[in-house]
Formats: sequence, C-alpha cells, structure tokens
Amino acid sequence: MPLTTTTKMLQDAQNRGYAVGAFNIENMEMAQAVMLAAEELNAPVIIQTTPSTVRYGSLPVYKAMVSALAMNVKVPVALHLDHGDCYDLAMQALEQGYTSIMIDGSYLNFNDNVELTRRVVSMAKPKGISVESELGKVGGKEDNLNGGTGEYTDPGMAKEFVDRTEISSLAVAIGTAHGVYTEAPRLDVDRLKKIRNAINVPLVLHGASGLTNEQVRECINNGICKVNFATELRKAYKTGLDVFLAEKPDVFDPKSYGAMSRDSVKQLVMDLILICGANNRADISK
Repeated sequence: MPLTTTTKMLQDAQNRGYAVGAFNIENMEMAQAVMLAAEELNAPVIIQTTPSTVRYGSLPVYKAMVSALAMNVKVPVALHLDHGDCYDLAMQALEQGYTSIMIDGSYLNFNDNVELTRRVVSMAKPKGISVESELGKVGGKEDNLNGGTGEYTDPGMAKEFVDRTEISSLAVAIGTAHGVYTEAPRLDVDRLKKIRNAINVPLVLHGASGLTNEQVRECINNGICKVNFATELRKAYKTGLDVFLAEKPDVFDPKSYGAMSRDSVKQLVMDLILICGANNRADISK
C-alpha cells in the first residue's frame, strides 16, 4: 500500500496502550526485513533514515526504495526523517515525499528550539505531515548530534513546548542514550509519568537499543507510543553477514550474504514488534 503518515498509527497506539516500532534502515535489505516482519505480524511500522544515512544514499533514493517496497505489503508503512538536524533538510524530506519529519533542535536553547520547530510545523502541517521534536537531550551520539550524558525533559517545559510548537509527537529524555550503552541505563519513569500527565501528544522513546524488554514495556505502559531502534538492527545485520562469511568465505555474490543479513534483521524486528505490542494492530492504524 502507499506510504502513510504516522498520525493514525500513534493516535491508536496512545489510545490502546501499545507502541509502534520505528526502525532505522541503511539499505534495501534492512528495509525489506522491516516490512517482511511487519507483514508477518500484521503490524504498522515506521521506517527511518538519519541525516548520515541520507548523505550516504540521498533522500530521493530512500523515498523511491521504501515506497516501492511498501506497495508490496498490506500493512501501514511510514517513512520518517529521524533527527533532522536543520530546517533545510526537513524541507527537502518534505518535498521528496517523506510522510513524517523529526526536527531535532535539542542542541539549541529552549526558545530557539521552539522557533525552529514552529517553522517546520508551519510547512508540514498544511500537507498533513506529522512533526516530531525533542526536548531535553537524549544522551549518546546520533550522527553529528552529541547529547553527551543527556539532559532530562522537564514536564512543565514540555507542556509549554508542545503548546507553542503544535508538534504531533514529542521525543523525551528520561535516561536513555543513543548508540551502545557503556553502563546500565537508569530510567526516570516517574518523570515520564509527569510528562504524560502534562501533555496529550504521543511520546517517543529514543535510545531503546540496549534496554531490557521489561524496561521498554514499562515505558510503553507509562505513555510511550513510538519506540526507536537503530543500533540493534545494525548489529543484527553484521551478525548475519559474519555468520555467512564464516561458513562460506569464498562466496562473493552480495545477494547471498545480503539475504542472510536480511533474515537476521527480520527476526530481530519481529521480536521488537512483539515487545512493543504492535502485532495485529495494522488494520486499526491504516
């Protein structure tokens, strides 16, 4: 089916107490893996590309590839710009047909973050495209944005931010981090509850790779409607590649080891969809 926006997906997730899995992809095999997993579990999914991925392959290439693959499945698929780091990139993604945009002004002061986000919303909203933004700083490094040790989202400021920007969803900082964790994350679930009580837009969890299944479910039970996964998918892709080349080191056809990596990512995505409780939610989210 054609690409859809994230609006109905996240509204239904918020109403029914589950989360939509949002999966960062780098190539065709990873995109195929996400859609195969979603189709098998009848789940809505969000496929994401970061600025570095876009620089590697370009917005038109990823839009064309994901759109073509989505036409072969019956579940809702949205294409999301993850951590858009400037207004121009957000506008380019909007023009190329991305159906969801994140503008990440978390590296700015509060008022500048509001202003940048409002500019993007003012362009996306008339087109019916959802806009996600981040308040506070999710720790770790995502592309060229470095959140350092992180900066927790303030519930009171979150309400003001949502009211002033009119965003569709908010990425919150509650103790998670991008990339590989160097120590066990300590989540501030009480803070998440306060944010949930302060605002009514869907909440997004970044830095989920490395959390336990129980931690992810606890966040979903307390208001998270979209969970981002990136590092785990990259590691799964490499694991499939390593296994194949260890068994068949003389094979040089990329289709052969690409298929093995795709299967590895697909199995992981299926596991993550089940953790999010998004299985058998596709019809509701269309």
